[in-house]
Amino acid sequence: MKHYAGLDLSMEGTQVCIVDENGRKLVSEKTESSPEAIAAMLERYGPIERAVIETGRMSPAICLSLREISVPIVCIDARQALQSLKAMKANKRPARCAGLAQLVRTGFYKEVHVKSPAAHGVRSVMTARGHLVEARVRLDNMIRGLCTTFGYHPGPGQGKAFLERIIQAAHIPGSGEAIASLLAVRAELVEQIKEMDRRLRVIASQSQACEILMTILGVGVQTSIAFAAAVDEAGRFRQSRNAGAYFGLVPRRHQSGELDWTGRITKQGDGTVRKLLYEAANSILTRSRETFALKTWAKKIAKR
Repeated sequence: MKHYAGLDLSMEGTQVCIVDENGRKLVSEKTESSPEAIAAMLERYGPIERAVIETGRMSPAICLSLREISVPIVCIDARQALQSLKAMKANKRPARCAGLAQLVRTGFYKEVHVKSPAAHGVRSVMTARGHLVEARVRLDNMIRGLCTTFGYHPGPGQGKAFLERIIQAAHIPGSGEAIASLLAVRAELVEQIKEMDRRLRVIASQSQACEILMTILGVGVQTSIAFAAAVDEAGRFRQSRNAGAYFGLVPRRHQSGELDWTGRITKQGDGTVRKLLYEAANSILTRSRETFALKTWAKKIAKR
């Protein structure tokens, strides 16, 4: 008889529920949130036809590790699973885990792609750089606020000229120590951002996909790396147009009875990639003076 398992992950432990092909619950237990412990529990209750796990922070590592030890597991969209579990009225954790097992038994789920460790490594560098840039911007604004309090206006900017104006403000009585401390932290942040930029350039130079993407005007190192890491495996898209929907760049469509309207873009998927693609498109349309097929196509859409 075939058995199916639902896994509800958490930092403290994983709730595991196993049902048979008729939907009868066989066991519901809590085990350690490690691939070895989960695999050992599944093995104790016979061969598992398929196990299911929801998307989340811990899901990639657990899912990939279980696949390496030959556990047939699929990762499903947590938002879709939530709607199905609501219909089942499975709110508490044991019932939620049983609901996941029923989903995988019936096949009423949508499997999502689990990105490779290499893709997650690249995304972690991009994320870390983004947070460092945000921290630097907050420091700049804080320094401007302190200077304004003492009647000094450093003006806009963030480069060498801005730093020279800020250094002048460091001599203002009462603000020198605070501004000097913030400038020291800012200098370290700038160095770390430069180091992240160097890492990204190395990654881009070693990727054939990034090299091809950067031949497009307006597409630089960050855009090419973010796009390649988000796609990971191009073969999982049957059509090229599906990539636009994956990043939330297609219009919403609502059809019900007599209603049929098209709204704004869905804004689903990776927001960072969507932002970078928008900046690249804006650069093509507003900054590039050359005429090429992609720009002509975009202008036709804009005119329409």
